[in-house]
Amino acid sequence: MSKIKLTTEINSEIHICFDLARSIDLHEISTKKTNEKAIAGKTSGLIALNEFVTWEATHFNIKQKLTTKITAFERPYYFVDEQLKGIFKSFRHEHRFEQIKNKVVMIDVFEFESPLGLLGKIFNKLVLTNYLQNLLIERNKIIKEYAETDKWKLVLNGK
Repeated sequence: MSKIKLTTEINSEIHICFDLARSIDLHEISTKKTNEKAIAGKTSGLIALNEFVTWEATHFNIKQKLTTKITAFERPYYFVDEQLKGIFKSFRHEHRFEQIKNKVVMIDVFEFESPLGLLGKIFNKLVLTNYLQNLLIERNKIIKEYAETDKWKLVLNGK
């Protein structure tokens, strides 16, 4: 299993960062490059425990669908989404949040396994891990940008 761990410091409040990270609408904004759209399940607003979303996106010039479910949830500190259906053999994405003075430390732990055995492991090492890490870094930049400005209000509507 491959693992990506990212830490992002954000000058904001923990509840804002937490809600931005689980916002379907902000996810679509942050993944415009891959044309990611929520097409089934929870398709807008804030996803919560036991809810699922099916995403359609284009990665490596291939249109794909991925269904994830929120399997753990403790607002505003922690949530986990896991693949129910999709191209991965498995994936689990932990989102952790800690308020330290006027900063939020947001930690992503993304563990995934590709299908195809040894070929999948080689693809992970050579291509996929770096590709997914860059997607997560871009997504975290957008969360940070929205959380550190009034843009968060456009997505969360003051919730």
